[in-house]
Amino acid sequence: LFRSLSMNDSIRPPLVLIGRVLLALMFVLAGFDKLTGIEGTAGYIASAGLPMATALAVIVGLLELFGGLALMVGFHARWAALALGLFTLVASLLFHNFWAMPADQAFMQKLMFMKNLSIVGGMFVVAALGAGSLSLDARRAAG
Repeated sequence: LFRSLSMNDSIRPPLVLIGRVLLALMFVLAGFDKLTGIEGTAGYIASAGLPMATALAVIVGLLELFGGLALMVGFHARWAALALGLFTLVASLLFHNFWAMPADQAFMQKLMFMKNLSIVGGMFVVAALGAGSLSLDARRAAG
């Protein structure tokens, strides 16, 4: 199976597209939720001791929503993926610091942290390799 996949270039573009959409979906939904619930998001940000929680909530919501949409359609996908990857890495360190949690919370926070690291890895792959042939980036390069 893997040998035939590596030899069949026709399967790559749809797999890259599906992968991009799945990576982006979490950010689009989270950004929309943040922007429609600014007070709750700001409260959560403030609980981590960060300043200007409301402004940060808006900025993060916009980054997630529009960065996710850009990644989804493959528009400046390398930059969108890099920004979302770096954001996710920083957010994971600030909000899923399992090493500083009580034992009853550490397992779930570690799980969330590791999930986020996997997402960061996916984002860095997109940042390095691009959005693929089924993207606005590919259309712009061809035209």
